[in-house]
Amino acid sequence: MDKLINAWRPRVLSLVRIVAAFLFMQHGTQKMFGFPVPQRYEFELFSMSGAAGTLEVCGGFLLLIGLLTRPVAFLLSGLMAFAYFIAHAPQGFWTLSNGGELAALYSFLFLYLSLAGGGSWSADRLRGRR
Repeated sequence: MDKLINAWRPRVLSLVRIVAAFLFMQHGTQKMFGFPVPQRYEFELFSMSGAAGTLEVCGGFLLLIGLLTRPVAFLLSGLMAFAYFIAHAPQGFWTLSNGGELAALYSFLFLYLSLAGGGSWSADRLRGRR
């Protein structure tokens, strides 16, 4: 059983990376394109929201394919920590009441990916990077 678990560990890491990146990208596409859910305000590239949306789409895509996984995940972890402390933490301590659950979770998930890498199904692996 341990052999089976160890064999699938890098593949499951890749699945977690792919699903998280796909879900994360939706936040950026909403900001930039009003898809899949309409945005409440017009997209402005040179704003905090514009910078976040661009990082969410571009960084999310790089994570989705597993290219430059570690540095991109580290950057996105910082983005989500910044988002948490700027937008959510001032609303209260508990993430359930301040709406910051996703920002906190993404921040720590991306921090983990920055250390663990992209797994066996990644462009990094195809390029021979670890």
